[in-house]
Amino acid sequence: MGLMTAANAQTADSVKPIKMVVLGDSLSAGYGLPAAAAFPVRLQKALEAKGIKVDMVNAGVSGDTTSGGRERLDWSVPDGTDAVIVELGANDALRGVDPAVTRAALSDIITKLKARKIAVLLCGMLAPPNYGSDYAAKFNAIYPDLSKSLGVPLYPFFLDGVAADAKLNQADGMHPTAAGVDIVVKNILPSVEAFLGTLSAQRS
Repeated sequence: MGLMTAANAQTADSVKPIKMVVLGDSLSAGYGLPAAAAFPVRLQKALEAKGIKVDMVNAGVSGDTTSGGRERLDWSVPDGTDAVIVELGANDALRGVDPAVTRAALSDIITKLKARKIAVLLCGMLAPPNYGSDYAAKFNAIYPDLSKSLGVPLYPFFLDGVAADAKLNQADGMHPTAAGVDIVVKNILPSVEAFLGTLSAQRS
């Protein structure tokens, strides 16, 4: 028998859909967009087009910080969840939250999820330039550091290909348009596929 790819394994009837939660802020909640254009919905569609079945929960809360995500973690991520995409930190950076606070909150979120045997994909965020280069360096390092120290895969920058492009952002310059969300999905899709492939191998 040849090795089945994750996508083929997914189409087997015996495989239940992967239960996935996107734990995030307005960037995944779909701020300013129709519900159907929100990141988790578009990602689910893109995965289904590849034959990967996912039960998706959009646990995005606009304005949420990493500390807020930690506080609501238990009820945002229900029992039986297989995988969580963590997309938090943009609001910490916008508010100039001490990077040590952000780091501790993200570390707690990942550690708690791992203790529940839930796979985690961490999405990196970059600080805007307004708090200076020292702040940005400390903040930006959080994500690669935690990925290494806690052994979770990292997608380096959630808004890659979209940030700072006026055409792909709403009037506030921060929240992607529907077209922007689709580019986020297209860029992150290979990372999510690899993440779910690893998960399928562990589940089978």
